[in-house]
Amino acid sequence: MIDIIGGLRKVVTPDRKGDRPPAPAKEGRRKQHNLFEAAATFVAASAEEDQARIDEASGWVSPEALSFGVSELACRAVIALARERGESPQTVARALLGLPSD
Repeated sequence: MIDIIGGLRKVVTPDRKGDRPPAPAKEGRRKQHNLFEAAATFVAASAEEDQARIDEASGWVSPEALSFGVSELACRAVIALARERGESPQTVARALLGLPSD
């Protein structure tokens, strides 16, 4: 009877120490990159004209996710630069693109 209860306990509570299956070997796993890591690497590589890193970062996430990440990075960068300069984000964005101010 005690063996049955012990076996049932192992099935019901597999998170007990020693009852977990071994973790997969790290060699077989690829690091999962999120869209912000991909965007940061992609933009930095683009600024440095490093095509190998651009290609690598492009493969980490879908093109849509990369586009969203790059857009989010651009927004955050413009806001940070505007705060640093004491200017509006509109003024900073136009200046970065070489456009005349409004």
